[in-house]
Order: sequence, then structure tokens, then C-alpha cells
Amino acid sequence: MNRNTLLAIGAGLVVVAGLVGYIIGYGRGLDAGMRGVGAAAMAGAAAPSALPPLPGGPPGMPPGMPGAPESTPDLVQRIDVGRRLVAADPKNRAAWVQLGNDYFDTHQREKAIEAYAKALELDPNDPNVITDQGVMYRELGDYDRAIAAFEKANKLDRNHVQSLYNLGVVWALDKHDVAKGTAAWKKVIEIAPNSPQATQARQALADLPKSPR
Repeated sequence: MNRNTLLAIGAGLVVVAGLVGYIIGYGRGLDAGMRGVGAAAMAGAAAPSALPPLPGGPPGMPPGMPGAPESTPDLVQRIDVGRRLVAADPKNRAAWVQLGNDYFDTHQREKAIEAYAKALELDPNDPNVITDQGVMYRELGDYDRAIAAFEKANKLDRNHVQSLYNLGVVWALDKHDVAKGTAAWKKVIEIAPNSPQATQARQALADLPKSPR
């Protein structure tokens, strides 16, 4: 499953109706919003790469917004299979990542964070998984841990524009530190000027003055 997660950001932001409105991660695919790119299939498929904004809708709900978790028979079954896989083989990192992604997709944020933590115990230096975990922290309203995760992911990979873009969202829109958010978005544009994240960052910077202060 390809994943890229742009976190849904606060509802009161007119500027980001379809743009800064989501924070990106990687567990989801171009068809499902944005995440960090942490999802290797249980069988060990290669992890996907970052995407543009939600063609298929955001992977998670913004904090405080109503809505039942998405759940399909396939996802429910896959979560059950994943739980049994990690119970039988706790060192199966790919299974932990996929389980985290499936919890992510069903908006089970705490469980996603726990599953990603297990994957990170086995490989602490995966910026994609760290980014996805940061998205979940952000959706729980734990902005400091989200920032720490995105900063860590970007420190591990200075070209990891997804975590950097997400960092700008949290700083500017959640923490109301426009200077730090602006710096992060400008860095996205500098590092990867032709990326979808750079397009989002340019729009965010252009619209920022119109957002509530």
C-alpha cells in the first residue's frame, strides 16, 4: 500500500481548503492523501514515496472534527492478520509498519503510534515511519511530539521534504509561530522546487497572511 500523508490541519483555515489542509505522511499513496512513506507491505514490498494532496481524501480527520473511523472489511481483516503476524513474530518490522499504516487509515491514532514505535525499535532510522508517527501525534493534538518527530525525520534525511513540509504546517498553523513555519516551507522550496510539497508550500506562503492570527 502506497502512503503519503498530509495531515488534515485546522478547520478554520480558509487558505488551505485543499492545500495546507493536510499534513503529509508516508504510509498512504497518491490516491489517499499524504503521509511519510513508511509502508512496506507485510511481505516486504518497497515503501512508497511522498505524494501530492488528497486525491482520495485525507488519511485522517483533523482534531476535533466529527466522523466515524473509516473501516472496510478488507482493512479489518488485514488488521487482524497483522496482529496475528506480529504476535507470532515480534521482530517482523514490515508487519509492524503495515499494521501501523492500517491503524492510520482507520484513524486509530494511538494504536498506529504504538505499532510505528515497535517498527522503530527494530529500525530507529526510518524517516518515513517517523513522519507517519508524527502525523498521528499531530492528529491527537500533541504538537510538540509531532514537531520532534518531523525534526528527527528531517535530521536523518535532509532531503525528506515531506517531514519538512509537515513541520511548517504544525509551526505555522498549530503553534502559531509563522516565522518557523515560513522557514520550513521556504526550505522545502529550496530543496525540491519541483516537488508537490514545494507547490503546497508556495501556496501556503502566499495564503498565510489571509489566515487567522
